[in-house]
Amino acid sequence: MYLFSFLAVFLLLRRLRNSLLNSNLVIKWNNTLTTGKWVAVGLFFCVGSLFDENFENLIAVLFLSGVLYFIYQEPDFRAQRGLIEAGYPLVAVGLVSGLVEVLIPDLYELYKNYFNLAHVAAFIWILSRWANSRKQQEEINVIANRKAELEALVAERTIEITQQKEELQQTVKELQATQAQLIQQEKLASLGELTAGIAHEIQNPLNFVNNFSEVSTELLDELKTGPLQKLPDAEKEYAEEILNDLTLNLEKITHHGKRADSIVKGMLQHSRVSNGQKELTDINALADEYLRLSYHGLRAKDKTFNATLQTNFDPAAEKVTIIPQDFGRVMLNLFNNAFYSVAQKKKRLNGTFEPTVQVNTRKLPDKVEIYVRDNGSGIPPEVLEKIYQPFFTTKPTGQGTGLGLSLSYDIITKGHGGELRVSTEEGEFAEFIISLPVN
Repeated sequence: MYLFSFLAVFLLLRRLRNSLLNSNLVIKWNNTLTTGKWVAVGLFFCVGSLFDENFENLIAVLFLSGVLYFIYQEPDFRAQRGLIEAGYPLVAVGLVSGLVEVLIPDLYELYKNYFNLAHVAAFIWILSRWANSRKQQEEINVIANRKAELEALVAERTIEITQQKEELQQTVKELQATQAQLIQQEKLASLGELTAGIAHEIQNPLNFVNNFSEVSTELLDELKTGPLQKLPDAEKEYAEEILNDLTLNLEKITHHGKRADSIVKGMLQHSRVSNGQKELTDINALADEYLRLSYHGLRAKDKTFNATLQTNFDPAAEKVTIIPQDFGRVMLNLFNNAFYSVAQKKKRLNGTFEPTVQVNTRKLPDKVEIYVRDNGSGIPPEVLEKIYQPFFTTKPTGQGTGLGLSLSYDIITKGHGGELRVSTEEGEFAEFIISLPVN
């Protein structure tokens, strides 16, 4: 019955080779397993002629035992140990029958049929175990495939949920930005109405001051060329001194009156609601106008405040297509922040500090840049990334809304397609750079 041992080896090696077809181990073991199969076939045909009849079963079972041991101790076949263990009963039956046949031939002949039945039963046990193993493997494969499908479905759904989450987060950010812009626009509109009302009220008496100053200057000129000439020389000299002083005073009144008139006109222009239309604008003149407007606005609140204003305007950067009202708000906000910073630093240093605000423009091949620099307190690193966030402010309560830089950033980046950058060193300076594309 040695046929069953060689057949078990042949089928086992074939089964092992098939189980490795879908893995990287097939390259390593393919030749070995194939060679083993044909060695089993060759031994089956040769064992009868090479060995005594009584030793055939023992040789076959020893060959089977060697193959099972070799495969069992290989880590690569750890998953197939169930197939190997199914051959143990056949090894036991073959070993017992082989030893009995060699050592006690008479006893073997007496129970030969029983030994044969044991061989058949052991071989059937192998086949049943292998069939059950195949069924289990198929079920495992089905479960693995289903698991892979579910994992793919979960991954796909996770991607969809993540995308929806990101879209919702982006929508929330846009809504928050829109809300901030609406709040700022409402505040600017209210401020614009108040500014316009005050400016109109100031405009009328200011016009009277300028007009009467000019008329008075003309009357003094007439007085010098008329009645003054009829006075005696002694009185005439004294009267000329007084008239000259009056003329000088009136000239100063006229000069400062016209300056006040330009400030009022700037306030009126600033208070106008933007129509959203871009115009070709003199960027140098606009920056200078809002620099003076911001400075005099701060001095109106604090008579003791003084600062050095430095400007360096590039003549090539004069004409830029912008929305004047919106861009003026950006400039005014940057100037107000600069003057606030240097004013706070001056108070902290008890007058030993010279406040300076610089405004420079530069024309580049593809853009125009405006630099607003102050030698104030600078911006701390921990708040630098937050300065463009709506409602974020480092000013005390009631002195800042936290919307100025946020709205300015949106006006420059979204309204004009430009860029707003900042360069700063805490305690030393802060510089905002506006870059506008050249159309």
